[in-house]
Amino acid sequence: MVRKVTEAKKKSSIIKKVALTTVIGMGLTFGSVYAEDSLPTIYHVYVDDEYIGAVEDKGIVQKYVQSQISDVQKDHKEYTLTTGEEISYVPEKVFDPSFNNQKVLDELKDEVSVEVETVGLSIGDETIAHLPTKEAAEEALQQLKLKYIDESTLKEVESNMKNSKKPEVKTGDSTIIDVTLSEEVSFSNEKTSLDDVLTVIDAVKLLQNGYLAEKKHKVAEGETLGEIAGQYDLDTDKLIELNKELKEDNPLQIGQELNVTEKQPYVDVIVKEETKKKETIDHETETKTSDSMYKGEEKVTQEGSDGEKVVHTATTKVNGKSTKTETLDEEVTKEAVNKLIVKGTKVKPSRGTGNFVRPTVGGTITSKQGQRWGSHHKGIDIAGVSDRTIKAADNGVVVSAGNSNDGYGNKIVINHNNGFKTIYAHLSSISVKPGQTVTRGSKIGMMGSTGHSTGVHLHFEVYKNGKLQNPLSHL
Repeated sequence: MVRKVTEAKKKSSIIKKVALTTVIGMGLTFGSVYAEDSLPTIYHVYVDDEYIGAVEDKGIVQKYVQSQISDVQKDHKEYTLTTGEEISYVPEKVFDPSFNNQKVLDELKDEVSVEVETVGLSIGDETIAHLPTKEAAEEALQQLKLKYIDESTLKEVESNMKNSKKPEVKTGDSTIIDVTLSEEVSFSNEKTSLDDVLTVIDAVKLLQNGYLAEKKHKVAEGETLGEIAGQYDLDTDKLIELNKELKEDNPLQIGQELNVTEKQPYVDVIVKEETKKKETIDHETETKTSDSMYKGEEKVTQEGSDGEKVVHTATTKVNGKSTKTETLDEEVTKEAVNKLIVKGTKVKPSRGTGNFVRPTVGGTITSKQGQRWGSHHKGIDIAGVSDRTIKAADNGVVVSAGNSNDGYGNKIVINHNNGFKTIYAHLSSISVKPGQTVTRGSKIGMMGSTGHSTGVHLHFEVYKNGKLQNPLSHL
């Protein structure tokens, strides 16, 4: 039981003590008549400065109080018990002693309570929890830290901090540098009731769960009641209860402020971690132009390669969640090499020069223009090559390119825009499209044996102003 003393009672008890002291002083002045040692002594008992009564021996009160403590101690041997109130005694030597032992003891039943001597754990100026010992209070703080860091790491960090030693951070590793609490924590010796004493586990829960702090949430576009409630570990009914103006079927307004009162920890565990890791430096591509290459052509003059760097960062975590990451240093261990590409700007001429190049890479003419097998052979056949590339005989524009139905198989027709037209037949593959401008000697396909063909070869025809020409006259 916690007893409250009014200001009036305090003043009264002070007056009584002053008066009693005066009486004692007066009694001693008559020592010439009665020897001081021959006078009996009584003890006036005060509980927190409130006068309770007089007893013939203060040991009576002390024995009673100790019995009360012992009764409670039987079930709470782990605690150090004491009285919740201060009991004091004022002795008085009197001629005619007046006391009432039982009345004082009866009064003590209602005035004195049994409490525990504890260590109060305070955050700032507020005592948050009472624990049996300072060791238990310190253990609670350690256990709180261990919620967010393993024990061996915590011991190492605390040792480094104590010795002002900063650990080395190796590439590829993360190292805890510092573990602190967000608030100043202090300990004090206090008395409290048994019901208020916490175990280490309960103290950790209290520090984590904290107190209810009022918080507002501003509604963003598209948010629903359920989504908002989930952000603060509330259910929809609780959110509506906290905001009486809300109804589940009413739409929320953008910018509307909602009360989302939530629990706030009494103290946060702040972990500072440094990391060094390798990161890739992406190479870039540089492009240059050349008027010696045709437009649409490009050449890689230098292959690119990525570089590498070691990035040293520091991350702050509050209760296990990252709140800030900053870069402390970057060291380039391998420079990136840019890729270099040259692109042509030269415009391809669509008009032929009139001077043809051989449309094959070497080879032998196996059949000339003229009568053959009872019909007129319109062009020449070239075969026997090691490289089957087929080239445009002169500058021009592709008129057609594809499979034909006239026995030529895969065929290309080029208009040289100077009266000449050339045909390339029996190709295995075609590399150009109708409408495409080609240059003299550029690749247009591969030699094959498609259509009506007796083997791998190129059938090549030349026309001038619509009239068939002998290809050998122009090669």
